[in-house]
Amino acid sequence: MNTKRILILQSNYIPWKGYFDLINAVDEFVVYDLAQYTKNDWRNRNQIITPSGLKWLTIPVNYKYSEGKAIDEIDTSNSDWCNQHWDLLKHNYYHSPCFNEIETLLEPLYLNNIHTRLSDINLAFICQIMSYLNIETKILSSRNFLLPLGINEKLVSICKQRNATQYITGPSAKAYLNEELFAKEGIGVKFFDYNGYPAYAQSISPFENKVSILDLLFNTGKNAVNYMKTF
Repeated sequence: MNTKRILILQSNYIPWKGYFDLINAVDEFVVYDLAQYTKNDWRNRNQIITPSGLKWLTIPVNYKYSEGKAIDEIDTSNSDWCNQHWDLLKHNYYHSPCFNEIETLLEPLYLNNIHTRLSDINLAFICQIMSYLNIETKILSSRNFLLPLGINEKLVSICKQRNATQYITGPSAKAYLNEELFAKEGIGVKFFDYNGYPAYAQSISPFENKVSILDLLFNTGKNAVNYMKTF
């Protein structure tokens, strides 16, 4: 029987390289944005490197109206963030080796952004970076599935509906994943190992590993795949 690998993961804003390694490791990526939005999480923010250390880039959202809502129901609270984020990226990475190349990749996403919904913004960046890295994994939305109650039951149901034989996920899922439930349906579970990423030239030291993939792209361009694990 052929192996079909699936990833079910919430969207993040400009995620770190491990996020894209997960996507590249599977045949299908289901964006699980029907999950409840959580404040102070990776959904609407990520970190970059600046001369003064790490800095958060945060998309402002309507926190007042976010309680109990799914990720794909969250709207941004203003559009100023686009120019602010791009100005900060230009200021910090202007002298990076691959700035000009990555500028053409990212500038339109910021300056021509038409989205107000967080999930759409995240997916626009994810798809653009996937295209740049030649990741051809198929993307699906969790909204296209009829799902039962229970987080493990939902994940198993998606795997079954897509005829997946292996579920790939990050190591943090060990805290809640019921592997027996997957095994009963003939679905294997594999936890991705984030250890052992090689260092690359950064503008600060010591080396910072878990920052937005944008840092890796500005510094290495197409050679970014040489600093990832699944290429």
